[in-house]
Amino acid sequence: MSTTHPATSAPAPPGALNLSRTTATAARVLRQLRHDPRTIALMLLVPCVMLVLLRYVFDGSARVFDNIGASLLGIFPLITMFLVTSIATLRERTSGTLERLLAMPLGKGDLIAGYALAFGTLAIVQSALATGLAVWFLGLDVIGSPWLLLLVALLDALLGTALGLFVSAFAASEFQAVQFMPAVIFPQLLLCGLFTARENMHPVLEAISDVLPMSYAVDGMNEVMRHTDMTTAFVRDVGIVAGCAVLVLALGAATLKRRTV
Repeated sequence: MSTTHPATSAPAPPGALNLSRTTATAARVLRQLRHDPRTIALMLLVPCVMLVLLRYVFDGSARVFDNIGASLLGIFPLITMFLVTSIATLRERTSGTLERLLAMPLGKGDLIAGYALAFGTLAIVQSALATGLAVWFLGLDVIGSPWLLLLVALLDALLGTALGLFVSAFAASEFQAVQFMPAVIFPQLLLCGLFTARENMHPVLEAISDVLPMSYAVDGMNEVMRHTDMTTAFVRDVGIVAGCAVLVLALGAATLKRRTV
């Protein structure tokens, strides 16, 4: 009786997701990042440095830091992960690495999931450092559990990773990838409720803010700041942020091109 072995040279089906291939992709990305200390410093240290600067900008008014510190604890990791992920992924595509990888038995889902896993691992470290610094060293007054604060910060970082992976498919150069920040991040930053309550905005702007994931990231942080227990609103907010991250990752896999144009 003859045994038929599956071909190993044909690309994986577009919808396939293989755990071993995903983890191998994540391991490769992490090995590359290990040799790039400046990128690691940008991802891990910049949010912490920004929080320290913010704390001492409001040195005479700790209450102001308490009011906006938690929101920025979620926003800074999101922005950092968006920027680093979009540029790193684009570099893989423009160098031809992405095309060579997808010519192997590696599905688009494997590739996107592998990148998300690698950068998500760094997002965990980043969120833990920023949250620990804000709560235990900078004196951020949190009524709820700091672990819930960490959860929202982590989901925000993962959302930034997902957005970065998604927009990298539409950029032809690293310069264009950076240009996506004002288009994707800045409107969310202005409408998320950081500068004024969303209900005080013009009705049109309030309606737009209601469909932007950063709005729910800020709302989730504020729920932890105001309530000792996990509220229904908090569960809704983190669910929306997590759902948006998964949706954007799926869109990133669907729009990923096998060939570099």
